[in-house]
Amino acid sequence: MRHPSSDPAHPSGTSRRTVLALLGASLAAAPLLRPSHASAAASCAGLDDPAKKEIAMRLVSSAENSSLDWKAQYKYIEDIGDGRGYTAGIIGFCSGTGDMLDLVELYTDRKPGNVLAKYLPALRAVDGSDSHAGLDPNFPKDWRKAAQDTAFQQAQNDERDRVYFDPAVRQGKSDGLGTLGQFAYYDAIVMHGDGDDSTSFRNIRKRALNKAKPPAQGGDEVTYLNAFLDARVWAMKQEEAHSDTSRVDTEQRVFLRNGNLCLNTPLNWKVYGDSFHIG
Repeated sequence: MRHPSSDPAHPSGTSRRTVLALLGASLAAAPLLRPSHASAAASCAGLDDPAKKEIAMRLVSSAENSSLDWKAQYKYIEDIGDGRGYTAGIIGFCSGTGDMLDLVELYTDRKPGNVLAKYLPALRAVDGSDSHAGLDPNFPKDWRKAAQDTAFQQAQNDERDRVYFDPAVRQGKSDGLGTLGQFAYYDAIVMHGDGDDSTSFRNIRKRALNKAKPPAQGGDEVTYLNAFLDARVWAMKQEEAHSDTSRVDTEQRVFLRNGNLCLNTPLNWKVYGDSFHIG
């Protein structure tokens, strides 16, 4: 609404006190407007809020491990046939993508002589491939043994945060996104990494930016998140191992359709046909 003093129809002789009185009356009579969903960031707790972070861990675990008990996944290890060698731990560290190597190096820096330290030469050799050379037959057994060590559990937490969680939350906040948007970024970077290939998180985000603006650039949050999830689905369908898009379709889009930009509980969703609930 234009200020009355700038309105050509406003009489020039009206006093400032009268103008303010008229303006106050009009505002008092106006109906209260619901806040738009241009950006939820100001009203939401960040994903790094401890309670929201716990929700994020459980959501990812539902998709990665079909369980809400993410802390039970420190010991998880298998080759899921996606060309990345062994996938293991709370966030799916892979022997073929370098993050498992970084994790075991960190663990060994903190606790030299641990049960996984002897595999460091093999992990360096298989980086970038799906090979198990130098790892079989005992690496999975030793991984599960290491997972009983709180030092290894903390190393997994710290690498998850350094490589995936913290960068996703920073970018989400920079883009003006609320908790759900920050989670959408986190889930994407967990699956796709943040490299230069066409399906990486940064390129998923670029595809979304070509379709819509995030709140930090004056865009509408729901419109932008739909564009981001569209780009994410495209990226998932480029790889057979990730072609089931239910972690987007029946999880994140459900929250978005419900307008739950702050990722508030209760949450109900499905992943790969399994139903989950957080109260």
